[in-house]
Amino acid sequence: MIQKIVLIGLAGSLGALSRYGIGSVVHSFMGRNFPWGTAAANTMGCFLFGLVWSLAEDRYMIRPETRIIILTGFMGAFTTFSTFIFETNQLLRDQELLRAGLNFFGQSFAGFAALLLGLAAGRII
Repeated sequence: MIQKIVLIGLAGSLGALSRYGIGSVVHSFMGRNFPWGTAAANTMGCFLFGLVWSLAEDRYMIRPETRIIILTGFMGAFTTFSTFIFETNQLLRDQELLRAGLNFFGQSFAGFAALLLGLAAGRII
């Protein structure tokens, strides 16, 4: 049990650092007038979640213990859904209704589509 907790923590550290890196790179290209970094991390995270889940559940290529470490540790820190909701709230607070709607619905649609693509990719592998 202690080993699993340590591994989840290490995976979470890697997920957090990866999320920070993705956000920094995306913001350097796209600017900071819209939460593009969070959108990229959430969309990528949904794809990776679908891929890992499919490889574990459909293809049995990832053991259940490893799946927990990846999905709970890495993905839990990498996908920033709480930040997504917070940033949407900030846009609403700033009365940026169009941007808030685009952020909320755009990321939700992109995340769902990426999840389906990840599931499909996992079935192909």
